[in-house]
Amino acid sequence: MTGLRPHQRDAIDRWFQSNFTLRGELGASVSIWQDGTEVLNLAQGHANRERTRPWTADALAPVWSATKGPAAVACLMALHEIGLPLDAPVVEVWPEFFLSGKDRITFAHILSHRAGLSVLSQRTPIFDYHAVIKALEQQTPLWEPGTAQGYHARTFGFLIDEIVRRITGADTLGHYFNEVFGDSLGLDFWIGLPQEQHGRVATLYPGKMNLSAGDQAFMKAFNKADSLTQRTFTSPMGLNAVQDFNQPHTWSQGYASMGGVGSARALAKFYSVFANGGKFNGVQVIPTWIQRALSEPLSQAEDGVLCVPAAFSAGMMMDPIDPETNGKVRQLFGPSEGAFGHPGAGGSLAFADPETGISFAYVMNQMEVGVLPSDKALGLVKALYSRA
Repeated sequence: MTGLRPHQRDAIDRWFQSNFTLRGELGASVSIWQDGTEVLNLAQGHANRERTRPWTADALAPVWSATKGPAAVACLMALHEIGLPLDAPVVEVWPEFFLSGKDRITFAHILSHRAGLSVLSQRTPIFDYHAVIKALEQQTPLWEPGTAQGYHARTFGFLIDEIVRRITGADTLGHYFNEVFGDSLGLDFWIGLPQEQHGRVATLYPGKMNLSAGDQAFMKAFNKADSLTQRTFTSPMGLNAVQDFNQPHTWSQGYASMGGVGSARALAKFYSVFANGGKFNGVQVIPTWIQRALSEPLSQAEDGVLCVPAAFSAGMMMDPIDPETNGKVRQLFGPSEGAFGHPGAGGSLAFADPETGISFAYVMNQMEVGVLPSDKALGLVKALYSRA
């Protein structure tokens, strides 16, 4: 597959336009790269409901859990610096982590959401990084690490942030990410947004209840008091409203699970490295073992938090495979089995497809309700892979 064919461009453009006329889109961008070059960029709408700020191709928006993919790669690069494999125990770099039976938790357990640490027993505010780390050190796993999978919606970022800090001496994972990737690749994406960029951020708006069948089990669990799902998404406590992510303090804080702010172009450019075997401008910038770790699943199960079948590689989400049909259960990341990436709350989506050399990112400010991307993003993905 070399470049987008006319019918693919037309299909993507039609779906993108129909998002505004039929699906309530306010402002959005989609960026598609192939073989290291941007082959399509669509941007339209407004950065606010007052329609006083036009949305451009370089518009910035909070992307929630789409932050997890870039953050995970930062963690893998830190491990590479000191030559530690994924199956090494976390206590090798974080000795205090051994408390409460966590001495055998590996980096692979954390990166694939199998560590049993999705919930903190202590009511710890998300704003207090050091208190969250202390609570994680004292936390007893909810299950025997490695035996079950439960999406670590919030704690994931704190776990890998502390690992990166311990290994590299960086102030934050976000600073390390910018040093290793942001500056060298020229990315308009930050995990900890500089103050001088604040004026570029679009305003987010919460979605209305309009659930697909696939989201019903998750929403039922999310709204059930004291369920694993509800406790996971409120632990650490705070930052539970969309309005919280329109605050400059939240953008600057650099939450590695959900605090990334950037453009669709930047996310697609970042993933283009992995769509091309870890190369940028012909230079190998990602070690081959990291490329393999991102594209090979470590875990696939009925996720105890997401309430759907889910698969994870070393920090990336992959489409789960149906063992009976050997086909994909869903296609968030297109038809290629080796594609990987990460969605974000409200509908943002970014991924790499090494089989075709394609990377994709979609960013918007009118969110939708649900745990996985909606038709707004998935229709674009389907159009991208459409045949004449």
